[in-house]
Amino acid sequence: MLPILRKGFWFSGIAVFLLILFLPGYTKLQEFRDKNRDLEVKIKQLKIENSLLEQELKRVDNDPLYQEKIVREKMGVVRRGEIPLKIVPEKKR
Repeated sequence: MLPILRKGFWFSGIAVFLLILFLPGYTKLQEFRDKNRDLEVKIKQLKIENSLLEQELKRVDNDPLYQEKIVREKMGVVRRGEIPLKIVPEKKR
């Protein structure tokens, strides 16, 4: 065999061996990078949601009108002397 072909054969053999050796690790690294990117996006979304919830909590703690609104809407509480009315939609024929 020619020495150039022999060197080429060895070089390609080593290249294939290194590819087989490092390719699974590289694909795993890419998977971790993608997962990390997704988790960073989720963290940003959760920080925004957390900030909005903190604002809501401050409003509930400090605003009596907002407290009354929540109690009336979610719990159905009425003041003394008020008569609650419940509107029932008509049934479809």
